[in-house]
Amino acid sequence: MVDRDAVAHLLRRATLGPTAAEVDAAERDGVAATLDRLLAPTGRDAGAAATPAPRLGADPFAGLDKKPSREQRQQAQRERAAQARRLADWWLDRMVAADHQLTEKLVFFWHGHWATSVRKVKSAQLMLGQLDTFRAQGRGRFEPLVRAMVRDPALILWLDGQKNTRAAPNENLARELMELFTLGIGNYTEADVKAGARALTGWQVDRDTAKARFVPRRHDPGEKTILGQTAAFDADSYARLLAARPEAGAFVAARLWFRFGSEDTAPPDSLAAATDGTTTGTLRAIFTSPAFAQTRGQLVKQPVEWIVGAMRQLGVRPGRLAEKERRELSNRLAGMDQVPLRPPSVGGWPAGEAWLTTSSLQARMRLATLLAGAAAPAVLQGLSAAPRAGRPDALARLLVVDRWTARTRTALTALADNPERLLAGGLISPEYTVC
Repeated sequence: MVDRDAVAHLLRRATLGPTAAEVDAAERDGVAATLDRLLAPTGRDAGAAATPAPRLGADPFAGLDKKPSREQRQQAQRERAAQARRLADWWLDRMVAADHQLTEKLVFFWHGHWATSVRKVKSAQLMLGQLDTFRAQGRGRFEPLVRAMVRDPALILWLDGQKNTRAAPNENLARELMELFTLGIGNYTEADVKAGARALTGWQVDRDTAKARFVPRRHDPGEKTILGQTAAFDADSYARLLAARPEAGAFVAARLWFRFGSEDTAPPDSLAAATDGTTTGTLRAIFTSPAFAQTRGQLVKQPVEWIVGAMRQLGVRPGRLAEKERRELSNRLAGMDQVPLRPPSVGGWPAGEAWLTTSSLQARMRLATLLAGAAAPAVLQGLSAAPRAGRPDALARLLVVDRWTARTRTALTALADNPERLLAGGLISPEYTVC
């Protein structure tokens, strides 16, 4: 007999928030079949296909004269900001709609890992291209992803790669590439950073075409010694060198463990060695590790994960909300310090108890009220149809919470006569916030 709590735990970690119907299906199919379906989805993702990316058009600055007026520049800036809002709104809607949930959660994971902000990039088009790279490369081997990212236009702009020339090497991208993206602190030297910067010289971003291009005269073709190896490294060979290092496998496996397994418990020692070298293989090792079953209640949901899961469970599609509600939703996410496309730094967003501040709780409460008010009629009717004493249990099933503590049950029972307030109370409960 399948343990419902076990499949619910798997789905809470491997998706952006499972529905009760998805847990029911997983309980029927079993843990192994459910994991196979999550890791290797088959067929068309109908939800994602029905939520196509917005047609953003060209960069508003591309059509300006060589000497635009102040008013023209300001208008172009407003149009750029509007494009970025459209993209962020669309991505949130796609997270809710997608059937292949692990794919979408991985895209969000990589967005936090290769943290790039539209505020500096100033191009929704380039940010969309980066998301497409995560979606295409994020499940496979690490090397193709690293090779794609060292020539990713958004990342190049974000880390000043366009300023990196043979005459004046800029170390920003090389440093963060090793420290935050591939190897981790302590696994490289300052000399490696300097040589890595030389390997990355020559790449420029063409905003008109939204592509990166290589300019040979700006590249340093000489030999470089990086991590003890000497060669005429360029961006590709440098990326291959980093991805092949055992430190990279261990570093990325640990990052995946902290995001999908536990923030409180160290990853199993055998995790990196137990995979086939792909992200999918690492996730399979995580989800089948005996240690994974012991991680319940050890992850604080990130605000985006919290709100997407709530919308999936309540039957709310952000793309179908009124403009005023969409703006409030975005503003409240900003109040919780997490807005898609806008990580605070190259280090990405914080984790764990950093999301449990007083100000974020206030924003969470307002968002919970907004979502409860927008819940599908069938959701409210289902809660109302349950006996009053059984409504907290009906809510737990709806929100895929294993069980309430006595204190939370008492608080929810006091709200049982008002389905919207009951929903809002469940969404801000510790049992829902921590999974």
